[in-house]
Amino acid sequence: MPEFTDAHGVAIVYDVHPAVGTPRGVVQLLHGVGEHAGRYGAVIAALTADGFTVYADDHRGHGRTGIRQHGGPEKLGRLGVGGLRAALAACRQLTGIIRDAHPGLPLVLLGHSWGSFLAQMMVDEEPEAYAALILSGSALRWPGSLNAAPLNARWAGPDANGVEWLSTDASVQAAFLDDPLTTTEPLLKLFGPIEAARLFGKPGRDLGVPLPVLLMVGRDDPVGGPRSVHKLADAYRTRSGLTDVTTLVYPGARHEIFNEHSQAEVRADLLAWLDARIPRRD
Repeated sequence: MPEFTDAHGVAIVYDVHPAVGTPRGVVQLLHGVGEHAGRYGAVIAALTADGFTVYADDHRGHGRTGIRQHGGPEKLGRLGVGGLRAALAACRQLTGIIRDAHPGLPLVLLGHSWGSFLAQMMVDEEPEAYAALILSGSALRWPGSLNAAPLNARWAGPDANGVEWLSTDASVQAAFLDDPLTTTEPLLKLFGPIEAARLFGKPGRDLGVPLPVLLMVGRDDPVGGPRSVHKLADAYRTRSGLTDVTTLVYPGARHEIFNEHSQAEVRADLLAWLDARIPRRD
């Protein structure tokens, strides 16, 4: 498996999934907190079959990167030296690797949850680097629009496993709990209050590029949910000056829409949106 070394000497592990046939674009996939890129097999397969090469890393402190960085699973999810800024810089470093490897292809940024917050920051810093932005399980990164309460609160009870908030699919919940590369520790505990506060911010003003944005959220997502995502969409229109902003809300779905009972519909919507904006090269 390929890897690169970040500015602090941490080896970041990533995977490259080649497009089927002639590639028409590249997707950089950013996973959420406490998980890893290996949980996105179905959506990666759909993207590669549709002509996109997919790059997906295990972020700082997470998955295979975290196991090597910390010498074992005990500290999975903890970012280590450099904190959030180093995690963000490593994702930007991978963007550079992708652009060097595929100079003629449009690059799509796809982020889920914490990965969607990193993606928002990356677009603010270098909007011209990306041909499209797709955010799932996202939120406006602002106090009052991000849920600070326990994310499983509405499903709490004597028989709760603690991760009902992820998906309505019990097999997804069980797989997360059984996965040696995941952790159920909440973001605030993993990052600490100072690093967690660095997540706050709003979309940049007047980005100056015609960046299309797709926001996808489950109606029962406790992280931000539709209300927060609609605020984010409005911010991209009014603050950033973007005109192609689409919001899709999935009834009955929770946080991980790519791992929901309705995941086939979610993947079809994702591909249809991309097909309308990034033409095939066959």
